[in-house]
Amino acid sequence: MKRIGLLSDTHAWWDDRYLEYFKECDEIWHAGDIGSLAVAQKLADFRPFRAVYGNCDGQEIRELYPQINRFVIENTEVIIKHIGGYPGNYDPSIRNSLFIRPPKLFVSGHSHILKVKYDKTLNMLHINPGAAGIQGFHQVRTLVRFNIGNGNFSDLEVIELSEEKGHNGTATF
Repeated sequence: MKRIGLLSDTHAWWDDRYLEYFKECDEIWHAGDIGSLAVAQKLADFRPFRAVYGNCDGQEIRELYPQINRFVIENTEVIIKHIGGYPGNYDPSIRNSLFIRPPKLFVSGHSHILKVKYDKTLNMLHINPGAAGIQGFHQVRTLVRFNIGNGNFSDLEVIELSEEKGHNGTATF
């Protein structure tokens, strides 16, 4: 069983609380629109780091991270892609890959909308961690933490990063 810290859409924004909330995580995953090498490097220096590039990421980030990251961790297949859609409305750029060989977990970003939804058709969990940066229309910045092991997920938490000092919300599911 591994503990995963998940974020997306930082758009070059750094918040020291990323490290605070991910200190008990075994790995950190970023679902694209990292925005700067500095953000990626700080996360990678802190914990093992997996990422994909997003539509707003420049060439430097695209050279380091793939558009699609498919891997197995703790006997669980995972796909991360920035623009991916969600159950019932997957983006055409990933739809065939998901339907031909569904992973147990599909992670996407891009929408800045936090969404955790189980796809019964593909027997697959989908997570979009929302946006951790300040660029965009979202009202609340979010991070996600969860455990993964043998195709199972547990202790999923949504962390809201309030702009008020000392006022952060954490919801556990």
